[in-house]
Amino acid sequence: MGVRLRRPDDAVAQAERAAHRKGFGGVTGKLRGVVAMDGPSGTGKSTVSRRLAKHCNAGYLDSGSMYRAATLAVLRAGVDPEGPVEPVVRIATTCALELRTDPDAPGVRLAGEDVEAEIRGPEVTRAVSAVSAIPQVREVLVARQRELIEQAVHENGGIVVEGRDIGSVVVPDAPLKVYLTASEEVRAARRAAQDRKAGREVDVETVLADVRRRDQLDSTRKTSPLHAAPDALIVDTDDLSVDAVLDLLVRLVEERGLCE
Repeated sequence: MGVRLRRPDDAVAQAERAAHRKGFGGVTGKLRGVVAMDGPSGTGKSTVSRRLAKHCNAGYLDSGSMYRAATLAVLRAGVDPEGPVEPVVRIATTCALELRTDPDAPGVRLAGEDVEAEIRGPEVTRAVSAVSAIPQVREVLVARQRELIEQAVHENGGIVVEGRDIGSVVVPDAPLKVYLTASEEVRAARRAAQDRKAGREVDVETVLADVRRRDQLDSTRKTSPLHAAPDALIVDTDDLSVDAVLDLLVRLVEERGLCE
């Protein structure tokens, strides 16, 4: 189940103090290799992954945006994501997806259109677990993710990749695997805050129900279920700020010798 870094109160305070140090630790070069960041939504995974990539002069890939964009393609085609598998697979695996791996300007295009905002909406959120659970869809999209990762490592030296099966399936040989977790209530509150910031009307109880639904679907699917890789470091973010988590990650990168 990995090594759990569930920090006691004094360690939390230490991490918080360290987070305010200028430069977040001693890493000053470029990331070498892949940092795999896994975990459910609402753990702060996207925010800290992107900031870690920027800090380490690395690429950044949000694998979840690929599944969301494919789901949007299915919805736009008028196909029921929970209906017959064949049309869902055909659309999700052949739609024109383009993902940017620049942490300063990440995003996803569908058929040339920037759909970054639309894929975060409630309709896609409700449907993405059904689409991403289909083995044929995962097989094709995982292959695309590996191509993007290989390209980023070749061009930039390293990349931070976030998702739900990065360390266990997509890049099982990643030199650093981190699994972020948090309580359902904390994650729901964070998700609701993000939605409000984006101008979407939300109810915390509705978000909490959706968090629980997605956790159940993602952790019980037959192909690539949500779980920590055996050699992943598990970090509970309940009592940690984004800066504190980032400080911890930077130190892990340094300890693993992944900065050149």
